[in-house]
Amino acid sequence: MPINHFKNTINTTFEDLEKGRKNYKLSFELREVGSVVSVSAGIVKISGLPNVGFEELLKFPGGLFGIAYNIDEDEIGAILLGEDALLNAGDEVERTGRVMDIPVDNSLIGRVINPLGEPMDGKSIVSFKQRLPIERPAHAIMDRETVSVPLQTGIKVIDALIPIGRGQRELILGDRQTGKTAIAIDAILNQHGKNVLCVYCAIGQRASSIAKVIANLQEKGAMEYTIVVTTEGNNAPGLKYIAPYAATSIAEYFMEQGRDVLIVYDDLTHHARAYRELSLLLRRPPGREAFPGDIFYIHSRLLERSTHLNEKLKGGSLTALPIIETEAQNISAYIPTNLISITDGQIYLSPKLFELGILPAVDVGKSVSRVGGKAQLPAYRSVTGNLKLDYSQFEELESFSRFGTRMDEATKKTIERGKRIRMCFKQHELQPMSVPEQIVVLLALTSGLFDTIPIEKMKEAEVVLQKKNTELPAELLKRLVSDKELNDSDRKTILKMAGDILEPFQEKPDTDQNNT
Repeated sequence: MPINHFKNTINTTFEDLEKGRKNYKLSFELREVGSVVSVSAGIVKISGLPNVGFEELLKFPGGLFGIAYNIDEDEIGAILLGEDALLNAGDEVERTGRVMDIPVDNSLIGRVINPLGEPMDGKSIVSFKQRLPIERPAHAIMDRETVSVPLQTGIKVIDALIPIGRGQRELILGDRQTGKTAIAIDAILNQHGKNVLCVYCAIGQRASSIAKVIANLQEKGAMEYTIVVTTEGNNAPGLKYIAPYAATSIAEYFMEQGRDVLIVYDDLTHHARAYRELSLLLRRPPGREAFPGDIFYIHSRLLERSTHLNEKLKGGSLTALPIIETEAQNISAYIPTNLISITDGQIYLSPKLFELGILPAVDVGKSVSRVGGKAQLPAYRSVTGNLKLDYSQFEELESFSRFGTRMDEATKKTIERGKRIRMCFKQHELQPMSVPEQIVVLLALTSGLFDTIPIEKMKEAEVVLQKKNTELPAELLKRLVSDKELNDSDRKTILKMAGDILEPFQEKPDTDQNNT
């Protein structure tokens, strides 16, 4: 074979190699991989991953994720965000290089999702343009504004005596089955047409309870402005632990756009228990009632994120209604006292009042709002007056009257008036009242128009009075929700209308019977 042919062949080969070298792109990815040592009850022990960071998100086989929580010298303890049934010792674990985050977008409104952002309502996958970390630092003090705008719950006893302002954190606490969730749901329903976005976070609730809440919200048209973040009782403790933080990041996204947001945590008792379970499994030192030492911090860093931002940051607000469960009316237990000290007031629900059928079962004596009075509508302040004092005196005198002691006329009058105040504060579930409806009823109550109406006719009289409030002049109705107090002319107009409506219900005094 000629030498020239060899030369041509070699040159062609070199040319092909040179072209291939230029076209070849070196593509490989460095991955830091560890392995699962053990899996137990939502906790995974991992070996390897020498550069992993605290609270870094880890990826497991089967689309599972976890959070690196204990970083020891020889192993890593991770909180698993999902069921551990498909995970085995020896499985590969991979770093993601990011912390746990949640998708945030306007498309979330009206949806039911879990803390990972996955849909739970059977609809399409959530579309989003942005993700936010579930753990975010609270806004600085200088970024905040005073609480000055009321958040109407539609519940007379709360709006009149224990008012809540936008940006406030008001704790709802009471024993099991005393109507805690009902108050929060009523508050959500009352935001219809008020440009307030609502986030309902269910933590470790029964699936039937969550379904009932969602059905009520859909029936009343509240899902149009509500996002539901849900974890059920049989979910992994890791999901229950991250649920309120994920819900708060979603709420903060809308707050930072300048919107007013209401968030309900139902309830933080389950959250504390889930964190206790995780801490004990991670071999962290137990403290009082076996809770870890940082149990106060997990709730304080959550609730401090609720605030009213100043105008430079668009003036949005995040109002929190955390719910906590007490045992045997013990509000001085560990978790309740922690949350009472973190929040700006509490609404205490009494099982005794609940058993008597006085719903909502709000114990006015043990309930307080440390901020909302300043944000309360002036119309309420000019109407309620000494209502709380009168009601408290009645409750004290009522307990003495049970002993059969003889009472003077003034005491009898106080007790009869107190019974009517209590009857007036009764309200059916899922029926929030507008501001004009409440003001008309409360003004009639404080002016004594209900004092001569028999107890058994009170409810009927109140319903008729509520329906007639639309007949008031339009300018007067506007003033009721403005920042001005009721003037004498307004009071006379309302009282004249109320007096005419309540006249048929008044008890006609019988002189002969009174003398006997």
